[in-house]
Amino acid sequence: MIDKNKVKSFFDSLAGHWDDGMIIDDGIVGLIMENAGIKKGNKVLDVACGTGVLIPYYLKRGVTEITAIDLSPEMIRIARDKFNGHNIKFICDDAVIHNFENTYDNIVVYNAFPHFADPEKLIENLSSCLKPGGSLTIAHGMSREKINSHHGSIDNSLFVDLLPVDELSVIVGNYLHVTTAVSNEKMYQVVGKKQKNNKN
Repeated sequence: MIDKNKVKSFFDSLAGHWDDGMIIDDGIVGLIMENAGIKKGNKVLDVACGTGVLIPYYLKRGVTEITAIDLSPEMIRIARDKFNGHNIKFICDDAVIHNFENTYDNIVVYNAFPHFADPEKLIENLSSCLKPGGSLTIAHGMSREKINSHHGSIDNSLFVDLLPVDELSVIVGNYLHVTTAVSNEKMYQVVGKKQKNNKN
């Protein structure tokens, strides 16, 4: 069982050195964003944003507005310091229960999904603040096997195993129309799109 307070404390303790150990594949991130439909003029919600790893990629794609949310105050503090001067809204809260005031073209949960205690409630909440035609993306820049192996070395109150892509697709499909489901040796991604008639 995931303990949210432990998750917050764990990521607070890592925040100061988070960027030092960051390995990111530009090609994989580009493909994830392409599958998600992130493009110029879009409004993006970055869930579990950490220190803002994806923010430069959103800016490069010319998005109009970025909202970044994370449970960890230290992660948010560092992200805010790094991107001071950009028109980015930072929120320190739990995305599972946060009452988002706006709607978004794209919502991205990158390299974070196994740390949410109630993944279906997260998907339900995020789906509710998508614009018609908008997309929710749950993605990792490595294989499911590597993610689960990596998490195997930490306290199991901090994570759950990443679901097989077909199982996550079923959950996402309860709220949105699944357009992408990829699980291979390089990446993992499920994309759900909100139909313009408000039906999934």
